[in-house]
Amino acid sequence: MTALGLALAAASAVAINGGYRLQHAAAAALPPLALRRPLRSLWSLFRSRRWSIGFVGGIAGWVLYVVALKIAPLSLVQAASAGGIGVLALGSTRLSAAERVGVGAALGGLLLLAVSLGGHADTRHGAASVVAVWMVASALAAGLAARALPGGAGLGTAAGVMYAAGDVGTKAAVGGGARLWFVPALLACHGVAFVCMQLAFQRGGRLATAGLAVLWTNALPILAGTVLFGEALPAGWRGAARIAAFGLVLVGAVALSRPDAGPPFDALEEAARLSID
Repeated sequence: MTALGLALAAASAVAINGGYRLQHAAAAALPPLALRRPLRSLWSLFRSRRWSIGFVGGIAGWVLYVVALKIAPLSLVQAASAGGIGVLALGSTRLSAAERVGVGAALGGLLLLAVSLGGHADTRHGAASVVAVWMVASALAAGLAARALPGGAGLGTAAGVMYAAGDVGTKAAVGGGARLWFVPALLACHGVAFVCMQLAFQRGGRLATAGLAVLWTNALPILAGTVLFGEALPAGWRGAARIAAFGLVLVGAVALSRPDAGPPFDALEEAARLSID
């Protein structure tokens, strides 16, 4: 069952990140989205065939992810999902030095996380109060990131932090019973993340927006697996590998957040390149 969960998580990563590629190209080429006109902005997105296909792909990927969480530990599922940033980097022929460092460090860190997991990890559903505190703290951190980081990087980071909070809430909610009260909270997290992501797509390149979101969406729940759900830090070299992995993830996040991480963003050029791909 654990192997099946990992396979579903990998399929989920392809669907979600392929959807991000399509959504980014479509949203970037649309007129500016406005929070003051939410219905008009949503209609603008759904009128785009490419964006709609990407959105449906993302929903399908999320369903696969929820099923994977039901049958496998959170940290294992996130590690299998971590390759999504590679899907985003695929076909990007003009990576800057900062982007190359960011993608390399991120993939290296996520690979080390996967290696550090080893075999089956025991998991619990976590104390409800602690999970709630984690989700609230994530919302605060997302708000700070959106204000502190430049352009699309801030909103991309905020989206990743909120998606991660929703994933943590999902892991708690699949325990059933009274924990189903987490469902409204996790849906709110995903809703806020969705808004941040679409706004980010109009302010930065694919890696500086979706790439950062994928990075934090995968790394933070692995940390939560240890802190909240009793998935113990491995002993010996696996534990050292996990600590080193988080260091590389942070290096990747810093590199992808740099204002010079990539060429000047041209929305129409990005859309045209994806149509060629």
